[in-house]
Amino acid sequence: MAREITSALAGSFPLVLCVMRGAIIFAGQLLPQLRFPLEFDYLDLTRYRNTTRGGEISWRVTPGTAVAGRTVLVLDDILDQGHTLAEVRAKLLAAGAGRVFYAALTEKDTGRAKPVRADFVGLRMPDRYVFGCGMDIGGLWRNLPDIYAVKEDNC
Repeated sequence: MAREITSALAGSFPLVLCVMRGAIIFAGQLLPQLRFPLEFDYLDLTRYRNTTRGGEISWRVTPGTAVAGRTVLVLDDILDQGHTLAEVRAKLLAAGAGRVFYAALTEKDTGRAKPVRADFVGLRMPDRYVFGCGMDIGGLWRNLPDIYAVKEDNC
């Protein structure tokens, strides 16, 4: 993924935004592999609020770095239904971002259309609730070094 991102964005001096909290491990592993100058910041929003079902989006922190006219790369832990990334995209474009790219550690194969797509994807996952590598279950286990799936009857 780092090679793909480098090929696409190396000459654009992008602003890289980590979606907190889930993408922190992903960002920590990806950023050292991006061998070009960039600016880094974060944003924080949630749909899950420590549950396994998504609800309304709640913004906690918007980026502190101006996005107007910038190429922005958003790093997220998972592209599930796409609602969160669609909200991020809308907010960044409304703030004047020139181009917005998405890199997702994982993407769920939900079998349904999504309002956004990831430009860069690490792993494709089945339509199950997953946790670990930054992704939580009930607010816990983000620190696991591997990705686990909840049994389907437990969601």
